[in-house]
Amino acid sequence: MVTLMSCISEILDAISESGIRRLFELASKEENVISLGIGEPDFDTPQFIKDYAIEALNRGMTHYTPNSGIRILREAISEKLKKENGIFADPDKNIMITIGANQAFFLVLSTFIKPGDEIIIPSPYFVTHAAAARLVGGKVVEIETKIEEGFKLLPERVKKSITNRTKCIIICTPNNPTGAIIGRKELEEIANIAIEHNLKIISDEVYEKLIYDNNRHFSIASLNGISDRVITINSFSKTFAMTGWRIGYVVADERTIAKMIKFQMYLAACPTSFAQYAAAMALRDSKSAHWIEEMRREYERRRNFLYKRLCEIDGFTVYKPEGAFYIFPKIGLLDDNKIAERILKEAKVVVVPGSAFGTYGLGHLRLCYTLPIEKLEEACNRIEEFMMKI
Repeated sequence: MVTLMSCISEILDAISESGIRRLFELASKEENVISLGIGEPDFDTPQFIKDYAIEALNRGMTHYTPNSGIRILREAISEKLKKENGIFADPDKNIMITIGANQAFFLVLSTFIKPGDEIIIPSPYFVTHAAAARLVGGKVVEIETKIEEGFKLLPERVKKSITNRTKCIIICTPNNPTGAIIGRKELEEIANIAIEHNLKIISDEVYEKLIYDNNRHFSIASLNGISDRVITINSFSKTFAMTGWRIGYVVADERTIAKMIKFQMYLAACPTSFAQYAAAMALRDSKSAHWIEEMRREYERRRNFLYKRLCEIDGFTVYKPEGAFYIFPKIGLLDDNKIAERILKEAKVVVVPGSAFGTYGLGHLRLCYTLPIEKLEEACNRIEEFMMKI
């Protein structure tokens, strides 16, 4: 058992191997596999963004940058936040560039979590949220979200989970792995809870541009005057299909950013210089909006196909995701780990067991629709044939 004074080495030993990683290792030994497992756009980074990186290289932008990131990128993010999210952030005090969003969670939590502090996380959750919380010595408190309720985060469940050790709530909208979004009303209620109990909120908004059915994304930092207690984390990975570029960012109060910059100095110095420049120009180039919308429409088309097709398969209960590019069907009382392994070995399709995403992912599977529809159709045909046999 991990004690309150455990070091990172001991915590790493106590954290189990990712169910996602294990499935991919198994898949690497199989042939003719269709993977619905990887949470990565199948679109290539737009050429005009690549060209900006080449421009930066040709200009000699190959050196260290400030620990907080280059100013042109922080300014572009500040402009974007004001225009699109209703968040007012000083590029010199409230914004820091990180090596993707994953690193950001660890850096952020390190600034205020002490051993034994409790972090509330709606479950099913993105695996990094819980892992980062545990790595800094925190205790994860899972709140159930149910498929029968559209995987909605119910504020009353949040309130019931708060103790005198609670320090933070992590939210993710749109959600990985469920595709659920949190509406404005629920966000305002969560904001009020944070105010009442003096809690911080970490808001993961990496999938903010992948929203369907004319729904809207709302940033909790723009609501109820609580921007000073909200830490917003975002990334260029999904919006611009820049997963390998590893550029993310954090928006927070000045003290939090200052502590993160200090940690970054010793941890990695800075994100890649020319990738930062390309990200800044991506935000400012008018071509980006059209490209993002085309990608979003394609994912919505795939979402519609996959939802309809999975609803036709006996044994699946399916919720139609409102965002991101995941669908998270329920398979009842079946063991999701065993079913995922059998689907891989017998149907040659990679799906991720829901239990990889926390206690309340048990009995589900995560499927990514980051493949063309013809591949999704073939995968569904294989899964349906498999399900008819069990």
